Amino acid sequence: MALSRNSTVGEWLADPAGKAAIEGLLAQGGGSADQLAPAAGLSLAQLVSMSQGAFTEEMIAALIAAVGGEDEAPAAEETGATPAAWQERVTEGRFAGRTVIVTGAGSGIGRATASRVVREGGRVIAVDVSQERLDEFAAAHAGADVVALTADITDDEGVARILAAAGDRIDGLANVAGIMDDMTPVGEVSDAVWNRVFAVNVTGTMKLMRGVLPAMQAAASGSIVNVTSEAGLRGSAAGAAYTASKHAVVGLTKSSAFMYTGSGIRVNAVAPGGVATNIEAKFASPLGAERIQRAMAILPGVATSEQLAASITFLLSDDSTNVNGVILASDGGWSAA
Repeated sequence: MALSRNSTVGEWLADPAGKAAIEGLLAQGGGSADQLAPAAGLSLAQLVSMSQGAFTEEMIAALIAAVGGEDEAPAAEETGATPAAWQERVTEGRFAGRTVIVTGAGSGIGRATASRVVREGGRVIAVDVSQERLDEFAAAHAGADVVALTADITDDEGVARILAAAGDRIDGLANVAGIMDDMTPVGEVSDAVWNRVFAVNVTGTMKLMRGVLPAMQAAASGSIVNVTSEAGLRGSAAGAAYTASKHAVVGLTKSSAFMYTGSGIRVNAVAPGGVATNIEAKFASPLGAERIQRAMAILPGVATSEQLAASITFLLSDDSTNVNGVILASDGGWSAA
């Protein structure tokens, strides 16, 4: 079979000429074929969308030319790109007069969510650990009501500064910030990886939820949206630390929704599948790599951050007025497999 843009990374690496071509391309940037291990079940076309510029159409063309393959046109379901029929539709004024805290706002899902809220009239407290990324976000929304704030959500002082920046009124919280683990199973996971993943994904999420509740209770109104993952719904999407952390986010969401029912506060979560973001996945375990790469073979098309932002802002807004305690799988059907 001739190699093409729609051949999987695994197929390219299994072919001697394909492997040599990929290794040569990655070596130019000081990389190796091991970096593509998490994407073994994805096609080269899917990598273009998933890598956010790190892997380009020009690279695909060079690889195909190197092996004398076929440069066939990618179908929408092969690329994992947003279907041409879907276009983001901004609802003018949906967040007018509202203050929403968005963590991880410097890139990926967080940035797309913050952007959507701003463009729909909201005031956004955009939180990230990178000042550079926040500066880029603020510049892209010049004139909008954006408070860009670098803060560590695992640190009480950082959380205090976020709440101070928001002020007395907090209408929404999108807990998007998160980190991946190194795909190690429980028999191999290190204390350092476990503690760091839980600190960001669970403790940071809890601290901000706890922090915004007094203002929401005073107003008898508010919407909290946590970002969990397919790893919060199944055991085959990541390593032990990330999987356990995202299951914890599911439990935190459901417990909070139950506890505050009737108070005017709603708590929901979105569980993404494959998304083109800059969150980095590394395989530190041969067992983890073998097991998870096999599961990734059934991964639906990779979504864009804007698609996830559409799900998150729906739950943040009054459009989801009767939705509480829901874990919304925004995964292209992965959870149905």
